[in-house]
Amino acid sequence: MLLASAVVVWEWLNEHGRWRPYSPAVSHHIEAVVRAGPRAGGSVVLGQVDSRLAPYIIDLQSMNQFRQDTGTLRPVRRNYYDPSSAPGKGVVWEWENDNGSWTPYDMEVGITIQHAYEKQHPWIDLTSVGFSYVIDFSTMGQINRQTQRQRRVRRRLDLVYPMVTGALPKAQSWPASPATATSPAAPPCSCPQCVLVMSVKAAVATGGSAGPLQPPAARKNVPPSGAVRLPPAPGPVAKPLDSTIRGPVKPVQSQVIRRQASTAPAGVTVGSPASPSGANGKTGRVALATLNRTNLQRLAIAQSRVLIASGVPTVPVKNLNGSSPVNPALAGITGILMSAAGLPVCLTRPPKLVLHPPPVSKSEIKSIPGVSNTSRKTTKKQAKKGKTPEEVLKKYLQKVRHPPDEDCTICMERLTAPSGYKGLQPTVKPDLVGKLSRCGHIYHIYCLVAMYNNGNKDGSLQCPTCKTIYGVKTGTQPPGKMEYHLIPHSLPGHPDCKTIRIIYSIPPGIQGPEHPNPGKSFSARGFPRHCYLPDSEKGRKVLKLLLVAWDRRLIFAIGTSSTTGESDTVIWNEVHHKTEFGSNLTGHGYPDANYLDNVLAELAAQGISEDSTTQEKD
Repeated sequence: MLLASAVVVWEWLNEHGRWRPYSPAVSHHIEAVVRAGPRAGGSVVLGQVDSRLAPYIIDLQSMNQFRQDTGTLRPVRRNYYDPSSAPGKGVVWEWENDNGSWTPYDMEVGITIQHAYEKQHPWIDLTSVGFSYVIDFSTMGQINRQTQRQRRVRRRLDLVYPMVTGALPKAQSWPASPATATSPAAPPCSCPQCVLVMSVKAAVATGGSAGPLQPPAARKNVPPSGAVRLPPAPGPVAKPLDSTIRGPVKPVQSQVIRRQASTAPAGVTVGSPASPSGANGKTGRVALATLNRTNLQRLAIAQSRVLIASGVPTVPVKNLNGSSPVNPALAGITGILMSAAGLPVCLTRPPKLVLHPPPVSKSEIKSIPGVSNTSRKTTKKQAKKGKTPEEVLKKYLQKVRHPPDEDCTICMERLTAPSGYKGLQPTVKPDLVGKLSRCGHIYHIYCLVAMYNNGNKDGSLQCPTCKTIYGVKTGTQPPGKMEYHLIPHSLPGHPDCKTIRIIYSIPPGIQGPEHPNPGKSFSARGFPRHCYLPDSEKGRKVLKLLLVAWDRRLIFAIGTSSTTGESDTVIWNEVHHKTEFGSNLTGHGYPDANYLDNVLAELAAQGISEDSTTQEKD
């Protein structure tokens, strides 16, 4: 142990095996719960400090981050850094991703960049930390040494990470060097999980497999109590996300656990995140920080086996693969509650997000029977000229000579009184009243003309009360391309048919007069977008109607993204698509027994039905 001061950074392990730092505010929140001890409950609700992290909970006993809507579990750790480094000064280095937002570098990379910046170096080559990037401080850019692709970087000030003073695990103090001598190890613990960890780590170090695990009773040379001291290897340095690089992630080196004399005093487990204070003197669990992602997965699978083999009663808690996110969330919460109560839990491996099908060669891609062509483009369609709004609406209305004594739901004035609309003056009298021919709803004609002038002016009208559409409704979708074809793979829930793949491509551009901000540029994030339908009779019906919707510019619109908050960008327009091929973790995948019926109803709400395909041909 080493008496010193350090800043504490809480980090989580992502799917690429890299430790990603939580923000300073979130780290302060987690640290406050840790220091509060058992009275804080042993779990941290991250949404209390950052609304973007609302689905996430950290269970301090198992040191896992749990996502409530998908049931995904990820390891977390408590790491220490020099107070004079970037996290100790509140300095955050970030790079601009493809979506135009800013992503912080992993802590080790950010510290390296900040050190060079303070030394007033003109640039820093990140090859020394294992990445093929150069940071140019004069242009504040990141350059990929292999592709020469450049990204913007920035340096900003944030809160300083929380500070701790006192006895720190030597292997976690700075500089984190694997060559530092470790303290004498305490007797290893004989609990099933510690036995499991030791077996897996020993197998990893020797290049073998974990092998069959024996119950603790069969391992006579394991002392009955104590804690295992592990000299941790430094965690993997995160790599800036760059679609042009697909380098392998280097596994974290594992070390063989050396058993020491049972007379050594028990202490804090080195390399593991600290447990909440006052935890009844229980020894810490073996650290998982020195295992790479593959071995963490092996560990999760083997844990169930060792518990069952040891005769400990267990309750299997599975991440169910239903279309609703409620099932995995309940499973994860159950696991956390049982773990907090000291009950052993068998957790299955979390389901993986499968966005795309296996690779398909060009020869395997086929056209869809009954559907002409394999792609079509759309450009802006101009409204029919030569007709005034009054002339357009005249064919949808019947004049009402004696209006009922009720409100016009557009201006909220009585129908027996003149219209209360105060906008541009239509060329009709404000006291005229008309009834829509199909649905029978009654309005001031003055109000209907004003509503038409404020819309797309495409020759169609939609009743503001019941949404009945008169004429052919069109949208404001920007120009683009829609491709569609068959691929020889089946969707979950549709094993007896192939799959229709739809690919939407829309480039960024300038907004037209029908868009929210005419003359201003708009972005198009995430294109090309891949969507999937089963190649069944109903699936082909949906495709044909989607083609009509595409031609009428109703699939996309320009607005504000509900997921990123970005304005003036291409967004979906009330017709849901399935963008996950082999999973349904986000609700946008399969199986979903009601999806085809739901999307048919959404298309009908846009005025698109089977009759529409005939109208398009005419």
